[in-house]
Parts: sequence; C-alpha cells; structure tokens
Amino acid sequence: MSRREWADAVRQRFALTRADLVGFRFAINVGLGTLIVWQVLTALGYRYPIWAIASMIAASEPEPGEARHMFRSRLVNAAVGGAAGLVFLVAGGMASWVMPVALATTVLVSSYLVRVKTMWRQAPITAAVVIASGVAHQSTSFGITQGLLKVAEVTFGCLVGLAVSLLMSRVWLIQEFPEERHRQTLLADREARQRE
Repeated sequence: MSRREWADAVRQRFALTRADLVGFRFAINVGLGTLIVWQVLTALGYRYPIWAIASMIAASEPEPGEARHMFRSRLVNAAVGGAAGLVFLVAGGMASWVMPVALATTVLVSSYLVRVKTMWRQAPITAAVVIASGVAHQSTSFGITQGLLKVAEVTFGCLVGLAVSLLMSRVWLIQEFPEERHRQTLLADREARQRE
C-alpha cells in the first residue's frame, strides 16, 4: 500500500474532512513554532518570550497565502506601534497625557495612513508596551530599549510562524477531496433551490 493510499484509508476510516486535516496541521505548526521560538530565545537570554510566541501563533496560519498576509499585517502594525511609542516616549516622557494621546494617535495612523486592517490592533498594543516600559521604570532610555526588544521579539515570532507554515504546507500538502467537493456542490444546489 502506497503512502497516499494509506493516508486516504485513514482519512476515510475516521471520516476526516479537509478542515479536520487543516486543524491538525495548524496544531503541529503551533507546537513546532513554539518549540523553536522558546528554545532560540531562551538560549539568547529571554526568560519569557511570550510576545514572540503570540506573534508566532498569529502568523502560523495553516494556509500559506493567509500566513503571508498575517505576517505582513502583524509586522507592519507592530512597526507602526513601536515607532509611535518611541516618538511619544521621547517627546512626552513620563507625563500622564502621553499614553492616551499616543494610543489614539497610533490608531489613527494605523487606520487612516497605513491601512493594513488585519491585525490593526497590534499597533496601539505595541505602542502601549513601549510607553509602559518607560513609565514603569521611570526611564525613557529603558522604555526605548524595551520597545525595540519587543518589536524584535514580535518580528522573530512572525518569521518563525511564517517559516513553519510554509514548510508544513510543503511537507504536508492537503488537497480537496472529491467526495467533499461533490457534497459541497450538492449543498450549494440545495441552497439555491431553497432561495427560489
């Protein structure tokens, strides 16, 4: 029995759909990506690389095209938020008005100038992390350092997520199944008749 025949037999035996297999591949992407991010960053001295792991998960789409889109969106918005946080931290320092004005401005820049809607919340979140780091330690330079490290951590997580997604989509190709395509056609026909 060939590998393809064996895989089809297992899929049919357990009544697995394409969506089931995509879900399994996503679980593998997240597990493998977490292992890579955690091992690399802890080896570099990061104690808790949660931002990188969260970014890796966000970029670990099981579909390669969507993974590229999420990577770009997250990276662009993290860069916008990091830059805005740094600018406001340097310009406003520890003043109480800095955080609300910075976050509102970051949302406007992200929404109306950059216009990368997917993951647009990442921009104000990143700005808040940068500013909060400086405020918590009462140090603009500490905030700048922490902000740059967080943006680097997010970027690394995104890169790992994208790389794992692209690798797994080549290693484990999930195709449309003829019986699913037939079932979808029947459902679409039934819905069309019901609308008439």
